[in-house]
Amino acid sequence: MQTLYEDLKQVAQGWRWMRRPLTPRSAEPFMDEPERREFPTEWARTPAGKAAREVLQRTLMKSIYWNEVAPTVEGLDNLEGLKAPAIFVSNHSSHLDAGLILCTLPAEWRRKTATGAAADYFFDTWWKSVGTSLLYNAFPIDRGGRRQQIPTARRLLEEGWNLLVFPEGTRTSDGWMQRFRHGTARLAIQVGVPVVPIGITGAYAAMPKGSSWPKPGRPPVLVRYGEPLHPAEGEDHRQLSRQMTEAVWRLIDEDRTTWWESLTRAAHGETPAPSGPQGPKWLRVWEGSKSPLRRGPRRAWKR
Repeated sequence: MQTLYEDLKQVAQGWRWMRRPLTPRSAEPFMDEPERREFPTEWARTPAGKAAREVLQRTLMKSIYWNEVAPTVEGLDNLEGLKAPAIFVSNHSSHLDAGLILCTLPAEWRRKTATGAAADYFFDTWWKSVGTSLLYNAFPIDRGGRRQQIPTARRLLEEGWNLLVFPEGTRTSDGWMQRFRHGTARLAIQVGVPVVPIGITGAYAAMPKGSSWPKPGRPPVLVRYGEPLHPAEGEDHRQLSRQMTEAVWRLIDEDRTTWWESLTRAAHGETPAPSGPQGPKWLRVWEGSKSPLRRGPRRAWKR
């Protein structure tokens, strides 16, 4: 009996509870390529799924976000008069980004917005797949390029859903923007929908890559919505992708300067490079970790 107990204990210690199994590297050359199946997310857009998500987003998600960080929202007036569907694009600096956008969008936009999420991170286990699908109304995106994701995203747009996409593909490791991939611009041109740029500042300082929870003290975070970009007839996806990058970075530059200065610098092509300063990594992280100015009254107590 004791031997059986010890055997079970040893198995339990090595078991990857609720995590995907790992294949030994020595066996990888002899393994067949696994069949890749997209996790079904249609159930999250049923009436029951939408009702459950509305409750979770308005109570649990927003309460946690507003308790841990101090968000400020600007530019929502740019959504007035805009006809759905649309694609929301943002810089990606933290795991806070998607939740911040969904919690700051007006209800009529939030309820019809689906989020593109990395398949290899958010859909690698069943429990993360279910949670991500329900809470963020997410659908998987293959960042490795092994499978085309445009048909799924295009179908959602044609059904009237807005999309929230991070064209960089992954979070920044130093607080600065990375190159936008062209898939989002290509999709916007194919379907003929507007693109709404969003600039987020402070999220990297509040919860940088590698952190599992925001830093204490409710660090300030600013979410700024820009004017919609409408694909022009005959416009190339590279041109639209460049416009998207410049629009997002101008919104971020607005926080570093002022609204008028950022417009003037953009008009003269003098907006600083979104890739940040050249130099050692510690310098880039230092510069990229600057928080926006805190807006509004601070709490009477400190954490």
